[in-house]
Amino acid sequence: MEFNKGDIILSEVIELKGVTKKFGKLVAVNNVSLSIRKGEFFGLLGPNGSGKTTTIKILTGQIKPNSGHVKVLGVDVLRNPVGVREVVGIIPEQETPPSFLTAEEYLHLVCKIRVLKDIGEKCDYWFKFLEFEDSRNVLCKDLSRGTRQKLMFAQAFIHSPNIAFIDEPLINLDPVIQKKVKDYLLDYVKKGNTIFFSTHILEVAQELCTKVGIIHNGRIIYEGPVKKNVSLEKIFLEKVGKDNHV
Repeated sequence: MEFNKGDIILSEVIELKGVTKKFGKLVAVNNVSLSIRKGEFFGLLGPNGSGKTTTIKILTGQIKPNSGHVKVLGVDVLRNPVGVREVVGIIPEQETPPSFLTAEEYLHLVCKIRVLKDIGEKCDYWFKFLEFEDSRNVLCKDLSRGTRQKLMFAQAFIHSPNIAFIDEPLINLDPVIQKKVKDYLLDYVKKGNTIFFSTHILEVAQELCTKVGIIHNGRIIYEGPVKKNVSLEKIFLEKVGKDNHV
């Protein structure tokens, strides 16, 4: 299915309604409902194992929920997962570029799959912007974790998507590149694009996000706007602490 980016006028561009995902007896995501509007920088916060990555995988059509409805840009993700992945950007939790390609070959492949023009120019921009030009001809299997993270960031944004799903994108980056990436993401949202951001680092969420949801034991236990004078850490500890005693 093809989408014309210029025609995207939906206010709510990401929707989950009553989504549940089980792995055997484990309920990884439990009756989750979320709605993210165009131009929001949404942060999904939670401890390790709380359901953050599973939620992103459901939203991007990588796994199917047991129940519930999921839409991205108005498209039913369960019916057309490939169509959704064609128009969004995804940075997975684990850096997974193919080991047998060089960094440059991988970016070129991504561009060809997405049928992009000016491939060389686009690749040059990202190698320079993220400061890993000296790794262009290095096999992906030989890249450091930080460099693989840069490569996955580049492939997620090289086609200028309207929505990006990013799972812990800053962990392996040095402070200089972290600052560049943060500034890029903030500018990306200012231009009217949308980010669904998963993290357990509250300081980063406080700095970047306009709205957050807290997921704990697979359930959304809090959702609200981010305010400069209100500590996310305080909210997080209070909500998770209460949930632990329910």
